[in-house]
Amino acid sequence: MSTTLEKLLESIELGKVNQAAPFPPQLKGQPGADEYTKTALEEGVSPTDIMNLALIPAMDKVGQKFSEHKIFVPQMLISAKAMNASMVHLKPYFQAGEVKRKGTFIIGTVFGDLHDIGKNLVVMMIEGAGWEVIDLGIDVQPEKFTEKVQEHPDAVVGISALLTTTMNNMTPVVKAIKDVSPKTKIVVGGAPLSSDFAQAIGADAYAKDPQESVKWLDTLI
Repeated sequence: MSTTLEKLLESIELGKVNQAAPFPPQLKGQPGADEYTKTALEEGVSPTDIMNLALIPAMDKVGQKFSEHKIFVPQMLISAKAMNASMVHLKPYFQAGEVKRKGTFIIGTVFGDLHDIGKNLVVMMIEGAGWEVIDLGIDVQPEKFTEKVQEHPDAVVGISALLTTTMNNMTPVVKAIKDVSPKTKIVVGGAPLSSDFAQAIGADAYAKDPQESVKWLDTLI
């Protein structure tokens, strides 16, 4: 693997966005994800290799550390920021179809729930794992999910809830999606949920953290 890709992987893992970014202190003044992605493209590294050899492994390491409680939400968010700085350079290649995505993932926080940090972490991990993500935001009604599922019939759906008071709102959402598209796979997640609850409401999977969502999605490919 080229030195540039190694540096890019490290930048994303440690959350070094660009040369001007003061974080992390040990990389102060050095280039970050932004510059290394640009350099890799100039060196002729293919966008697919940048994705597969740097971005995906970096986010995998971040997810692993988060699962093991070695890093916490702020560090994950800063790694996401570094990943997004890299993605800015790669987006044109996705749009041109030069880089193939693993699939499409539609996600939203269930209606009645206004929390988005958990959902945003899942979005960045899944995007970093090579999927195209359609983020419907917070307080999403069943119709919004079904509309998107009909637009993207091969997509997988993720539904998030953070409160015990809103987790039951997932039931009509899952039902609505399965009514219009019985084959659509649905994963649910959020602090109060469990795999028993997921099973009871007819979801296909429960993910206790972003890393689990990624692992489950990879089993569907």
